[in-house]
Amino acid sequence: MIELLGVGLIGFFLLVVQKLIYDRLWMRRLTVSVSFDTDHIFEGEESELKEVIENKKRLPLVLLKVKFRTDRNLLFKNHSGSRTTDQYYRNDMFRVGGGERVTRRLKFSGGRRGYYTIDEISLVSTDLFFLSQMLADKPVRTQLYVYPRPYDSSRFRQALVRMNGEMLSRRRLLEDPFKYRGIREYQPYDDMRSINWKATAKSGNFMVNQRNYSTLRNVRIFFNIQDDNVLKKEESVEMSLRIVASLCVFFLKQGIQVACYGNGVDILTHEPISIDSKMGQQQMDAIYKALARIDTAQQVPSFGDTFGERIFGDFRDAFTCFVAPNQYEDFVDILTRYKETGRPFFWFYPVEGKKNPKLPPLLAENIEVIYSDVS
Repeated sequence: MIELLGVGLIGFFLLVVQKLIYDRLWMRRLTVSVSFDTDHIFEGEESELKEVIENKKRLPLVLLKVKFRTDRNLLFKNHSGSRTTDQYYRNDMFRVGGGERVTRRLKFSGGRRGYYTIDEISLVSTDLFFLSQMLADKPVRTQLYVYPRPYDSSRFRQALVRMNGEMLSRRRLLEDPFKYRGIREYQPYDDMRSINWKATAKSGNFMVNQRNYSTLRNVRIFFNIQDDNVLKKEESVEMSLRIVASLCVFFLKQGIQVACYGNGVDILTHEPISIDSKMGQQQMDAIYKALARIDTAQQVPSFGDTFGERIFGDFRDAFTCFVAPNQYEDFVDILTRYKETGRPFFWFYPVEGKKNPKLPPLLAENIEVIYSDVS
């Protein structure tokens, strides 16, 4: 009897000691990180989220839970240990031995344009006999841009060809035939006469000469995503941002400086998007990031009050594109007054479905209606 009591006391002492040891040491030399594999993807593209746990001490962790939350528009493939409500909540369990490093990769896709972060992870562990539960919160900082997928359809490509012809006919876009910038792949809007047949034969793909531009040096793209309808035109708004991305790609690839302005509110700066004229890939990256950070849930400022002065500023050598999914009276009035100045412009008008909207008569020749479900 005394022996059993002694064994029991020793066992109880060991339980208490191991519990105290785990309470004090479970976080020591334990590093946990959660990070996206890349800093950006496009809508619909796949990427991975990496969880890394490294236990550099000898004390094993028989159970370690790693919890975090992110936006539900990141669509994870493995739903085990997760739940989705207004956000996506993840709860992964690990067993980490002493001196062991564990890495887990979670595949996901970008379901929607946006700027996504993980700012904190919660850790939950226990002792060897699950007598107590230890908790800790750890700040992290990992971010992911999901860029709007550049819009493409046969109708949109035709609109680009028409716009290019309009620019040429008004002598706002004049190529200098004696100054070459290089060679690139053929695009649908290119003139067949610009094909470089030697480069085409070498590469196996149609290649065209890039020439410098002697007159048109700037393109301005304004977008107005005001949406005051009871039934929101969410898809048309997102389509507008995809069209903006496509237009920027279209002009920047031609070596033209592009400026981008819109009344979408940046989720970080809380200001409308305003990117002054530049050229090159860095400009495209800046535009992509700005478009990704637009928070459509925030109140949209007045387009006219925000950009009226800039629209009617002195841009005689610039071509202007407008993108808007609604034809509110104040916006139509701005474009009507702009047309009276004689300056060339196009309004890209995204529409859900195939219904033909009634267009303002004075602007009809300047409008390209782009339907969301028409290729």
